[in-house]
Amino acid sequence: MPFSHRLPAISSLVILGVALSACQSGRPVAVTANRAALPTMERVAIAANSCWFKSGDAAFKPYRLAPELNSFSGRPRILAVPRNSPESRPMLVVQAEGSPARLDAFGPMMSGPDGERIKRDVLRWAGGATGC
Repeated sequence: MPFSHRLPAISSLVILGVALSACQSGRPVAVTANRAALPTMERVAIAANSCWFKSGDAAFKPYRLAPELNSFSGRPRILAVPRNSPESRPMLVVQAEGSPARLDAFGPMMSGPDGERIKRDVLRWAGGATGC
């Protein structure tokens, strides 16, 4: 078959290829984190443990992490409790409820000098970020 007879077939393939590539966005598919309460609080707990408690962060040095993720109330949470008195009233409570998770953070630490940083960290980790 001479080349001139194959030209319509080749141009049809090129047009098909261009049409198919136009259907694709060209952007990679973003993987989003599960936004339900429990997976959200699991992410927050892991990051908080690493960034706040195990890192030696001065704001959290007097406290220890008390995760309460298996909550029968449907509100998994983490607590910052006094290091030497874990049965005492929590100084910080971060909890989530529902899907997508609605976050809440409260306690004396939220009204202190680190309250805004705590809020930013929790929101970042809840969104899927892992860094400190």
